[in-house]
Amino acid sequence: MDLHALPTLTNLSNCVSIVEQENTKIVRVIHEKATAGIALYGGHVISFQPSGKADLIWMSDSAKFDGTTPLRGGIPVCWPWFARIGSPSHGFARTQEWTLVEHRESEAGVIVTLGLTANPETLSIWPYQFSLKLHVAISDTLEVTLEITNEDDRAWHFSGALHTYLNVGDIRQTTTTGMGNEYIDSLQNNQVCQGDDELQLTDTIDRIYTKPAPQIHLHDPVLKRTIQVENTGHNCAVLWNPWSQGAQSMADMNDEGYQTMLCIESTVHAPCISTGITLQPGEQYQLKTHLSATD
Repeated sequence: MDLHALPTLTNLSNCVSIVEQENTKIVRVIHEKATAGIALYGGHVISFQPSGKADLIWMSDSAKFDGTTPLRGGIPVCWPWFARIGSPSHGFARTQEWTLVEHRESEAGVIVTLGLTANPETLSIWPYQFSLKLHVAISDTLEVTLEITNEDDRAWHFSGALHTYLNVGDIRQTTTTGMGNEYIDSLQNNQVCQGDDELQLTDTIDRIYTKPAPQIHLHDPVLKRTIQVENTGHNCAVLWNPWSQGAQSMADMNDEGYQTMLCIESTVHAPCISTGITLQPGEQYQLKTHLSATD
């Protein structure tokens, strides 16, 4: 997506404006360090392109910006649960309209903060009061922080993920290191498996790595870079690529889309909602991912 080509609705500053793609409003950041886009629908980062470099974030060419469908690609916010342990799958945060709370800019970059609080729709799905803030720090690197606050008068449990889709030149040529060698394989009935320290894909993958290193490295010889993924507040890292058969089954992914993406997700994994992280009234938690790239 060419963020520069989208029609401008409001100029908020020299670096920040609100633009629109179909029925979705997007916070567009154009700074000398990088350009970026964050959709208000879903609180969803859709682009981060350091100056003179290829985008680190992958978005499907067939993503639906209709304001009702979860966006395919980018960094979906999965909350208050991850995967199918509740309904809807991956929670409701990615299908809610977030609000722009603030934006700050300097020579170093731009910080955009979006917010989401309980409303009649969320309460009908999950009967708790909460406050979410998504802090997106855009500079030479990208840092996305999901700040979770219990605004209720009782404790509640949650899991979740920053479901990052990374842009690669050719998935068959990329290698990944730092994810660890123990994983739960969702394609083998959640069997606990042991793997190698280096991963090169030849087929679909859907794995929950339980002992990732502080940094995961995605080595991309086609785009001639290595993406570093550093996660905080997580208990595992999920790696996912649907491969050809999965892409063909998705209306919002081109059949060849799997060839240029890999998800490396900062994840709080729990087998059920009640075993997730517990937040007492007034308590706060942060889940974070930090992306950078070197030649």
